[in-house]
Amino acid sequence: MSEEAYGGTPVAALRRIAFLLERGRADSYKVKAYRGAASAILSLAPEEVAARASAGTLTELPGVGASTARVIAQAVQGRVPDKLAEAEATYGGPQTADGAGTALRARLRGDLHSHSDWSDGGSPIEEMAMTAMELGHEYLVLTDHSPRLKVARGLSAERLTRQLGVVEAVNAHLGAAMGDVREAAGSAPFRLLKGIEVDILDDGSLDQTDEMLAQLDVRVASVHSKLAMDPEPLTRRMVAAVRNPFTNVLGHCTGRLVTGSRGVRKESRFDARAVFEACAEEGVAVEINSRPERRDPPTRLLELARDIGCLFSIDSDAHAPGQLDYPLLGCERAEAAGIDADRIVNTWPVERLLEWATP
Repeated sequence: MSEEAYGGTPVAALRRIAFLLERGRADSYKVKAYRGAASAILSLAPEEVAARASAGTLTELPGVGASTARVIAQAVQGRVPDKLAEAEATYGGPQTADGAGTALRARLRGDLHSHSDWSDGGSPIEEMAMTAMELGHEYLVLTDHSPRLKVARGLSAERLTRQLGVVEAVNAHLGAAMGDVREAAGSAPFRLLKGIEVDILDDGSLDQTDEMLAQLDVRVASVHSKLAMDPEPLTRRMVAAVRNPFTNVLGHCTGRLVTGSRGVRKESRFDARAVFEACAEEGVAVEINSRPERRDPPTRLLELARDIGCLFSIDSDAHAPGQLDYPLLGCERAEAAGIDADRIVNTWPVERLLEWATP
C-alpha cells in the first residue's frame, strides 16, 4: 500500500485503521483507541507531531497509547504503519466474490439507515457524515433509535429536537468545508438527512409523536420487541405500521440474526405476503439490511417482495463509520434476485427521494 492509498498522514492512518476494524466488526474499545488518538493529534501542527514522535513523547498526549503512538511514528517516517498493513490484509479485501454487487453499488447515491453515538452507535454524527462523503455518498439519513428502545439510548422528542439542530449545523459546516472540493470533483453536494429508526409498538403505532415525525426527511420503522409474537398479531402489527403515512422503510423485517457476537436468532413469523402487499400499496420500501449478521430479509422473502412489486432500500444499518461500507453485501443480494435498480429508492437523486418520503 502506498501513502496515497490512505492519505499519508498520521491522522489518515489512524482513521483508516479504525474504519477497517469497524468494517470487520472488531471490538469497539479497539476502534475507539484509534479514533481517540486521531482526535488527540488532529489540532497539532505536523511539526509538533513529528517532534513528539522523534522524542518518544506521543504517549504524554491524552488519548494516545503505545500502539497508536507506533502508528503515528511510522506514518511520520513516511512508512505504511504495521497496524494499518495488518488491518488492510485482514479486513480490506473484497467483500463479495468476483465483484458481485459492484455495478449496483455504484448506482447507490446514499444510505437510509445509520446510527450515531446519540443512540447505540459508536461515533459522533460528523464522523459518520464525513465517512459517508469519503465513500462517495450524496446523502446519509441519520436514524437513531426512538424512545422505547432504552437499551439503545433511544431519543425522546426533546433529544431528537436537539439532534435536528445538530444535523443542520453539520450540514452547514460540511457545506462550507467540502462544497467547493466536491463541485471541483464533479460530485453532487452532500446532505445529511434527518431521520429516525422508529419502533413499531405492539399495536402497530410508531414510537414517536406525529409532530416530530413530520419534521423528519425519512423514517425507518422496525420491530425490536416481542419478535416471537404469534404470526397473526405480528402481521396486524406490521401492516398497521406500514399503512402509517409517516412510514417510508420497513426495517430488517424478520429480525433474524444468522451469525456474529450476539449469537443467532430465528426469524419472526408473520404473513409476509400480507405485509409486502401493504408495502407495495403504500409505496413503503422493504429494507435489504446489509449487516452481515442480519442478511434480512431471507432470500425467499426478498424474492416474494420482488414479485409483489415492492420498492426496496439497500441500507448499511451502520453503528460505526466503517460499517457504512456494508451496502455492497446488500447489492450482491439484490443483483442475484434480479431487482431493477430503479425500484431501489436510494439509487434516486435526493430530490426524488424526499418527494417520495414526504407524507
